[in-house]
Amino acid sequence: MKLGKTHWLGIIFAGIIFLMDIIFLRGDNIFFFLLGIGIVVLVLPFVIGLAVESRIEKEKNERFLEFARSLAENVKGGTPIGKSIINMSGKNFGSLTPHIKKLANQITLGIPISRAFENFAYDIGSVNIERAIALIKEAENAGGKIDDILDSVASSIYEIEKLKKERQAAISNLIVQGYIIFLIFIGIMMVMQFKILPLTSEVSAAGGIGTGSTDLAGINAPSANSAEELARPFLYLLIIQGIFSGLAIGKLAEGSIKSGIKHSFIMAITAFLISTGASAFG
Repeated sequence: MKLGKTHWLGIIFAGIIFLMDIIFLRGDNIFFFLLGIGIVVLVLPFVIGLAVESRIEKEKNERFLEFARSLAENVKGGTPIGKSIINMSGKNFGSLTPHIKKLANQITLGIPISRAFENFAYDIGSVNIERAIALIKEAENAGGKIDDILDSVASSIYEIEKLKKERQAAISNLIVQGYIIFLIFIGIMMVMQFKILPLTSEVSAAGGIGTGSTDLAGINAPSANSAEELARPFLYLLIIQGIFSGLAIGKLAEGSIKSGIKHSFIMAITAFLISTGASAFG
């Protein structure tokens, strides 16, 4: 991913937040909460960039289906595949248009169609389109019925996209359930951290063992600060749970770990801000 203005702005503002937080608020309860805000400012542009890239890739797959069908119709009409691509370069295929124009320009310059298709697939970077281009290349090199191959490629892409949409629709309820379960998990951890652990310290202090002394049974009792120390692993547990839950949701919903990064970010940073915010303002 190339760093744009938004990424640099996020890095600069995050650096300012980190610097001010370390200089003026180090040791305060709000320190970790502002640290989380800085992480959000830093990471958010990259997460948005990944989400935009995923949306553009999805659009390119849909537009390539339209392109393959139009190409098949032109070839069936008796126009050679190279001439068909050149004729279609003036049409609007959304985010795929620049790539089609580049493909047509390469063919116009005399670059072999197979080589031009390789560049086309490489520039787009979609696995589905790479597979389709490989089939078209092989059919063009073998001298077979290219129009039938193009029809088969279009049908294959259509079925793949249809299955993806059906999977997303079927899994949408599980995604919502995953977020609800995670929020319930956060609630349980908050109750443990701010209700149950302080009670154990109070009970120990009431028994005269709140300073780390040894009780009658010879067992070391927790100190007064032990509740805060025991609460730290809960925060780590929440973050780890959020990261892996998000990756699992992305894999289930869209079939890609990369797609789960945004869910991991949302869950992990939500857990961090809730935990640190409760400690700072509670």
